[in-house]
Amino acid sequence: MPVVERAERIEPDDANVWTRRLVLFLRVMAVLSIVKGLYHWAQVTGFIGGEDEAFENQAMAWQAATVYFAVIELVAAVGLWLATPWGAVVWLTTVVSMAVIELMFPGIYGGSLLVVAGEASMLAAYLALAWMAARERPP
Repeated sequence: MPVVERAERIEPDDANVWTRRLVLFLRVMAVLSIVKGLYHWAQVTGFIGGEDEAFENQAMAWQAATVYFAVIELVAAVGLWLATPWGAVVWLTTVVSMAVIELMFPGIYGGSLLVVAGEASMLAAYLALAWMAARERPP
């Protein structure tokens, strides 16, 4: 009796399309968080800026905010790249923190509404993707 093997057709899995999009978005945000974190570390270490813009010559509020973002952006980047729940929470903390600092304390980083709009759009994109991904997996 011959054994007949049946080739199964592999079709793309459309069931998790929003989840894949969410993971891709998280990876892009991870790269952006690495860039932002390294930028803040460059400010702390003096790799960028002149002598007048040196870390030691800045106000205490600017120094505290810069160190905070230098650390938390890199932590968020690791969590985002791994697509862990805590990574999203840390990233959301950085997004909200930057928006609050720009809006409520304009003396620290200048109060740019463009930065606030960018942070808000990233937050809205994350919430929309997370909602659509959650709809793919009903309870």
